[in-house]
Amino acid sequence: MASVGKILRRTFLIGSAAIVGGVAFGAYYVSRPAANPLKPGDGETALSPFILIDQQGVTLFAPRAEMGQGVMTTWAALIAEELDVELDDIRVLHGPAAAAYYNSAILGESLPNKGYDISNFQHNLAQSLGVLGKVVSLQVTGGSTSMRDGFERLREAGATARETLKQAAADRLGLERDQLKTENGAVIAPDGTRIPYTELAEAAGQIEPMQVELRDPSDWRLLGQNLPRVDMVGKSTGTAEFGIDVRPEGLKFASVRMNPKLGGAMNGFDASTAESMPGVEKVVDLGNGVAVIANNTWLAIQAVEAIDVDWADAPYPPDTDGIFAKIAEAFDDSPNSTMRDDGDVETLPEGATEITAEYQVPYLAHSTMEPMNATALFTGSKLELWCGNQAPTFLLTRAANTANLDKEVVEIHTTYLGGGFGRRGELDFIEIATKVAMAMPNTPVQTTWSREEDMRHDFYRPGALARMRGAVKDGKAVLIDAKVASQSCTQQAVERISGLPGAGPDKVLVEGLFNQPYAVPNYRVSGHIADLDVPVGFWRSVGNSHNGFFHETFMDELALVAGRDPLKFRLELAQNEHAPSAAVLQAVKEMSGWTGDTPAGVGRGVAMSYSFGTPVAQVIEVVDEDGTIRIAKAWIACDVGLALDPGTVEAQMFGGMIYGLSAAVMGEITFADGEVEQFNFPDYDALRMHNAPVTEVRILETNRHLGGVGEPGTPPSMPALGNALFDLTGKRARSLPLINQFDLLV
Repeated sequence: MASVGKILRRTFLIGSAAIVGGVAFGAYYVSRPAANPLKPGDGETALSPFILIDQQGVTLFAPRAEMGQGVMTTWAALIAEELDVELDDIRVLHGPAAAAYYNSAILGESLPNKGYDISNFQHNLAQSLGVLGKVVSLQVTGGSTSMRDGFERLREAGATARETLKQAAADRLGLERDQLKTENGAVIAPDGTRIPYTELAEAAGQIEPMQVELRDPSDWRLLGQNLPRVDMVGKSTGTAEFGIDVRPEGLKFASVRMNPKLGGAMNGFDASTAESMPGVEKVVDLGNGVAVIANNTWLAIQAVEAIDVDWADAPYPPDTDGIFAKIAEAFDDSPNSTMRDDGDVETLPEGATEITAEYQVPYLAHSTMEPMNATALFTGSKLELWCGNQAPTFLLTRAANTANLDKEVVEIHTTYLGGGFGRRGELDFIEIATKVAMAMPNTPVQTTWSREEDMRHDFYRPGALARMRGAVKDGKAVLIDAKVASQSCTQQAVERISGLPGAGPDKVLVEGLFNQPYAVPNYRVSGHIADLDVPVGFWRSVGNSHNGFFHETFMDELALVAGRDPLKFRLELAQNEHAPSAAVLQAVKEMSGWTGDTPAGVGRGVAMSYSFGTPVAQVIEVVDEDGTIRIAKAWIACDVGLALDPGTVEAQMFGGMIYGLSAAVMGEITFADGEVEQFNFPDYDALRMHNAPVTEVRILETNRHLGGVGEPGTPPSMPALGNALFDLTGKRARSLPLINQFDLLV
């Protein structure tokens, strides 16, 4: 029987992956199941992609990337809950790139509903639509969907394995299956006979898996509890392997330079200086960039920077003002979408007071801690790659096409991710690493981007503009007419992945604006796509990230004109529209002791955003300390429907808020002469320990459906801070970052 170490070293080939020494169990019930990528050797059996049982115990092959969000731990708990094993007895590995690991939840997000108002029919339709992810091998980590995807699939896998093992034991003992029970990795007979799963695996592999009932939540031992992270020991001891840690035998190191005028061509280059540097082994012409292979990463970075390159101009206006002028032009065209159009926004209700406001937010970088990197070994007939990534099947296809190989001879090893936030769902870094490896066949080459290359060659959260018009009457909002203009992340992503032009109404462009759970009778939201070629992509919470700022800042402005307390104003509008949203507002009111009055030198702001199935309310408190404003406290309330691991939910809410506050305070990507002006963290900083708020999180569980947790903490953070600064200073922030307008502690 093989150890997990040996399993890790074996090749996972799509459609013919070898798993040595075990039998895999699970439930994978679709009309035409995708091929199981875990193909056994002689005398072994694999029934599903998820669970391996061998003499060493239980291994979970996780279909989603662990990038700090705790997905491995909760997926393991879903298995353990039904399989009757302890959490620390499950080894968790990233699964190979395979259609069987498709995301069953992410496609359902494309349906044209608000989410909070989804009917049972629409919910079932979304689940049915999810199976289409198999057709396009949609093995993607994103959209805060990991738990919604795995909640039933992994419990079914564990339950099927349990009952199949019991049947194997029943056959051995001459008993009925319902006479047996399972506990701590073993089947137990009425007389106390205990048979470990490891002894039953081979026989169980000969039994047809069965559909079984899932356990009632009242019987759960692990789910709903704060669980120890399965990745904590490795990350604490430095033994967890990230992409940048990969060290196959004979490894060489490379770095890359692409045109800083994004999307521009390369006219030519002179590499003579780099080629003369000791330790430099090869300069690689990538067609639209250059790379250097050397005997260490630092040398490769220095050498590639020494290459004199003639870069062509970018296909967009050269400076930030010109870019935003193009975004503003989108308002002159017909909207791409009108996802919400309630009542009559053209006619001002009699006796109502009208207000208008315009808002602007900048482009933002993902700025992951681990810069883009990938290790590749090209032999001429095969290609093997190691990297942290959010879309292994898409990366596999791109790598195969780049190397002109069949997909069956390309292998992707997904490592831990040193931050993703959407950036590692892109394909550029794998294409570059493949090209570099092809320049030095039969030698593994690790291509690592310098921090400057990473920061200046992102797929940015797009800059956006909003034109808001609204009206209040008798202390309530009676009209909201919102227009947002931005580049389309969705259309660009579709074209990059598929080669086909994106088209149709872009729900992502207006999410966080059209689907907010407030009972406003006249309510229209229009999305306008800007015709620009700045590379943009999915950034944590995507459209919600800018629309949350627009919507919730404007709600504060409406409350001010109405003469109302901004929290109570929102609470009244939410109560009759969506009870869970009203509940999170009520919760932060209680947690923060909100009265609507703040003492001199203190400001408080509130915001509530519904995104990814989860309403989140936040109250931010700022204090004036001798003219410098510090973010002092924060209160967060969320309703996730079901908190599978409250500790992870709390961590994600806090982390999402900090990510959003960092962007609100200082995040900004600007352009000059066609190039990004921010090079490194001194130019694009984040909140640190000394300026992060003391935070309290409350988790509610009244939502009808399981909501996401990875991204919903980000959207309300930015407007809550801006509203707090207004409360403190009387100055309304209609643009970000706030450091340009306020003396904030950084």
